[in-house]
Amino acid sequence: MAEVLTCGTRFWAVDKIILAYFAGSVAVILGWWNQLPYAASLVTAHILGGALIVYQVKRPNPTSWIFRNWYPVPFVGACYKEMALFIPVVRHTDSDQWLAGLDYRVWHANPTVWLERLHSPAFTEFLQTVYTLFIPAVLLVACLLWLKGRYAEFQYYAFLIALGFLASYIGYLFVPARGPRFLLKHLQHIPLQGMWLFQGMQKALDRLESAHYDCFPSGHTELTMLAWWGSRMVSKRLFQVYLAYTPCIIFATVYLRYHYTVDVMAGAFFAIALIVLTPVLFKKLSQGVTIGRN
Repeated sequence: MAEVLTCGTRFWAVDKIILAYFAGSVAVILGWWNQLPYAASLVTAHILGGALIVYQVKRPNPTSWIFRNWYPVPFVGACYKEMALFIPVVRHTDSDQWLAGLDYRVWHANPTVWLERLHSPAFTEFLQTVYTLFIPAVLLVACLLWLKGRYAEFQYYAFLIALGFLASYIGYLFVPARGPRFLLKHLQHIPLQGMWLFQGMQKALDRLESAHYDCFPSGHTELTMLAWWGSRMVSKRLFQVYLAYTPCIIFATVYLRYHYTVDVMAGAFFAIALIVLTPVLFKKLSQGVTIGRN
């Protein structure tokens, strides 16, 4: 992949999916205007964010190169935060009981409860660390591609990851769930216990995620699999590291009681679908875009 998208005045593939997502978000806000907290502020934020993208595309300037390559990171992050406002208003209910029932029918047990037999403080500490490193693991591939000057691969990876996150948010809206650590808490016989940093990491993630209905699909599974797939563009050694990291984080999602196993299966399905379909979609959405060479 040697072709690099340059700062012309045409929208890149990643611009198109983010602007389309913004339009969908504004439609949701307008549709539930009277029920949604901070509706006016949310619409204003989406309009200003979209306008900034359009400005950087149509009026190239010294900041455009950095902005257009990196803005998906904060923009997609902001989209995640607003889901905590959208879902309770749009859906009025959750799918936790349904997902837990599917899990039970598959395994004839509640996986998070069954896994208590493997509990040990050292193992819990390790898996919580693996789980907490999710965002750094996803961003590391992008950073290494950027530092190596592999801009074409970087731009493709940015599109793949942005699409993966946004697709998972849509899944949260259709199948809202908070996870077994809330629904099945009364069935657990022992609390999870770590060693040194476990509680701090767990509380930090709770502040970021506990108000969200972000279980289905498992974004940790989906995006880590996409990062693993993307890591092969950096080096064979990094690909092998991610090959070891990925099953650990997938197991951690259930062991740490964040996800049902059906969430994990859905996340894996999303990842595989995106790995297969994204090359075609990226090429189609990039038609007519000015390109250069590494």
